[in-house]
Amino acid sequence: MLLNCAKSKGTAPFSIEDKRLTAVAATHTEPFLLDADHTLPAQRLAQLHKALADTLRLQILRLLRNESFGVLELCRLVDIRQSALSHHLKVLAKAELVATRREGNSIFYRRAFITDDDALADLKRAAFDTVDTLEIPREQAMQLDQLQRERSELSLSFFEKNADRFSENQGLIVEREHYDSSLIDVVEGLGLPADASVLEIGPGEGRLLVELARRFAAVTAVDNSKDMLDLSRAAIAADGLSNVEFLLGETANARETLSGAADLVVFDMVLHHIATPAATFKDVAALLKEDGLLLVIELCSHDQDWVRSSCGDLWLGFDESELDQWAVMSGLRFEQGSNLALRNGFQIQMRVFRKHAN
Repeated sequence: MLLNCAKSKGTAPFSIEDKRLTAVAATHTEPFLLDADHTLPAQRLAQLHKALADTLRLQILRLLRNESFGVLELCRLVDIRQSALSHHLKVLAKAELVATRREGNSIFYRRAFITDDDALADLKRAAFDTVDTLEIPREQAMQLDQLQRERSELSLSFFEKNADRFSENQGLIVEREHYDSSLIDVVEGLGLPADASVLEIGPGEGRLLVELARRFAAVTAVDNSKDMLDLSRAAIAADGLSNVEFLLGETANARETLSGAADLVVFDMVLHHIATPAATFKDVAALLKEDGLLLVIELCSHDQDWVRSSCGDLWLGFDESELDQWAVMSGLRFEQGSNLALRNGFQIQMRVFRKHAN
């Protein structure tokens, strides 16, 4: 058997038989891509098998299915000491199954992106697909839910306390005037009809929301902060518009009543405030009609950790590859994108994704 997934000593049992993972190799029916010297990457193959031959490491990969976590967060989720976790993460990293990104002084882990030119791509995809069928133990699921709630409450608390200073705080990173015209050009360039149904997630003070309401017949604003939603409502009223619905909640709440209803969903400098951005992409896919569009305006990855306390950011921007990967996992495909450099060193990315038609 190609993959050996015997339990290692000292790790907690997983809730599904480990022998199921031994079937992964059977899914690889095409010849391996060879390295430049025409040899099979034997060392990498051995490292991959070693990484998958431990139930705790399988748990870690399962937890990283949709989100990234810091080391201390993972310690909490799998209930082991940091030193022990670091060993397992090192094994997974050597096998190129996980990757890291720095968020200020913290290191966050996520699943590695698999590229088509990777000689072991098929095996890795099959391994991930199999790991994703594993059930998360009840206690672990409860810890995961609590962690995600804490992230959400941290962001919500910031905006409830600082709603009246929204523009001031946002201006520390980017002035709206620096990208407003480019954003409107992108919206108009999407070619949507005037009767399109549009959702904006996290509309802030309602500046873009007003522009959307002027152009489209049916617009919905979704925000988990009542104070911020009130600011948007005031902006719409001041412009004399009446075609906007306001929903207090998150994308998961919007799915309950608006599933498959949107031609366009917009995130304007919001994703870095959301506790679970990958899961949010899945919510968006459910909200969109077939062939519907997602427009993301977001900070590129940066290292300015001060934005956490000053602006309520949970994440220090995102790499394009992260957004693209979350989109693919949610059934969305990349359509177009552009970047805008700001004078203060930050960069903004605008990316458009389309929902696959069945």
